[in-house]
Amino acid sequence: MATLYIRDVPEPVAESLKERAAEAGLSLSAYVARELADIAARPTNAEIVRRLKSRDRSQGPSTADILDAVHDGRR
Repeated sequence: MATLYIRDVPEPVAESLKERAAEAGLSLSAYVARELADIAARPTNAEIVRRLKSRDRSQGPSTADILDAVHDGRR
C-alpha cells in the first residue's frame, strides 16, 4: 500500500477532516484514505464525456421534441 504525505493543508480543512473522522469513528488517516478511494472510484469528466459520445442516440427524442416539451412545460 502506498504512503502519501500532503503538505500545505489549510488549518480549517484539517480541522474539518479531523472532526469528520471522529464522527465516523475513524482515525484521520483511515478517514482520508476512505475519501480518496471514493474519489478515485468515480469516473473523470473526460470518461463521462467519452461514454456519452459513444452512446447510440438514434432512437431518442429529436431536438424539436425536446424544445416542444420545454415550451409545453412553461405554459
